[in-house]
Amino acid sequence: MALSPAVAPLRTPTTPSTTASATTIRVLVADDSAVVRGLVARWIGEAGFELVGTASNGRIALELMAKHDPDVVLLDIEMPELDGTTALPRMLAMSPSVQVVMMSTLTTRNADISLKCLALGAVDYIAKPESSRGVTTSDTFRVELIERVRVFGSARARSRRPAFGHVPATPHAPAGPAVGHHAPAVVAHPAPASARPATPFTLRPKVRNRTQPRALLIGSSTGGPRAVGEMLEGIGSAALRRLPVLIVQHMPPIFTAVFAEHLATRTGLPAAEGKADERVEPGRIYVAPGGRHMGLAAAAGGPIIKLTDGPPVNFCRPAVDVLFKDAAVVFGAATATVILTGMGSDGTNGARALTEAGGPVLAQDEATSTVWGMPGSVARAGLAEAVLPLPELATALRAMITGQPA
Repeated sequence: MALSPAVAPLRTPTTPSTTASATTIRVLVADDSAVVRGLVARWIGEAGFELVGTASNGRIALELMAKHDPDVVLLDIEMPELDGTTALPRMLAMSPSVQVVMMSTLTTRNADISLKCLALGAVDYIAKPESSRGVTTSDTFRVELIERVRVFGSARARSRRPAFGHVPATPHAPAGPAVGHHAPAVVAHPAPASARPATPFTLRPKVRNRTQPRALLIGSSTGGPRAVGEMLEGIGSAALRRLPVLIVQHMPPIFTAVFAEHLATRTGLPAAEGKADERVEPGRIYVAPGGRHMGLAAAAGGPIIKLTDGPPVNFCRPAVDVLFKDAAVVFGAATATVILTGMGSDGTNGARALTEAGGPVLAQDEATSTVWGMPGSVARAGLAEAVLPLPELATALRAMITGQPA
């Protein structure tokens, strides 16, 4: 089965470019399929990365980790003797800064396991075609895999620890001034601040006499499942019951339904994929279904969900921009919007529409983002009135929703 176009952010299949830094990225591949191991190993070499080994199960993968200290581990979920979910915590105990990307086929069970692995410390997941033929013929799978190795591996390789097993200190994120210089972290376990350049941005003036929000809008991608859950939990169910929560998280089909179930468990609120023509109600969480754009439309009884199968926007379907632009028309200034961790720039044009309508936009800072692509794009465009660490975003949004000081 070929990968769904909902795997996000989509990229036009091309031969991945080799960069000078790519040769320093060390990769370990663990998969019980010899075909997958062989193909991925070849792709790793062609992209200019260093393949330190391949493993058919978790036990062998752990042995190779001890010898080679890889920057990135591509870890299959289902393997004999020691599976990926059992091997993952052992890998992180051995090397807390290693970047583990889970690989799984598109099943409900594997989607659930993948999301649990993110909570345990994996940095991302990639949906794998079910058959060997699918892996062989899917350019999308190859490009997505190489992109993840490049993004996660480059930061870890730059900050490679002098001694294997040493955990680098996490830098303190400064408060957001008018011009921010936040220490970036492209990885879940940030590298020392000295190893990473600061990225400047200018904040948008805060909205005065802001309108009470009638909807909370969230856009996220890589690292988003964990960030969204933590942030909503931080806002609290009492505040969230006051308004609908609409989320676009770049994910393939099946994964989005499981993601909604996880959010329902964390928040205690009803959460599900949005359905066509469904009325948007306070106290409910709506997740854009994988493979479809989720927007909004005005209706006599109140705003309703609109689902479309249009072409990808910013290489993504669902796309954050689609929801945000519709929300600007339907809700005007009565929104509270946040852009969380993720690759690419999806959400920037939609954030611009929301700010032009008078609504506030917040962005996650670099230090707590897995990848500062989407929030960084919004910040650099001058569209965010605050760029904050994840815990502070929850506090700021709760204040906006309740109208009470943070």
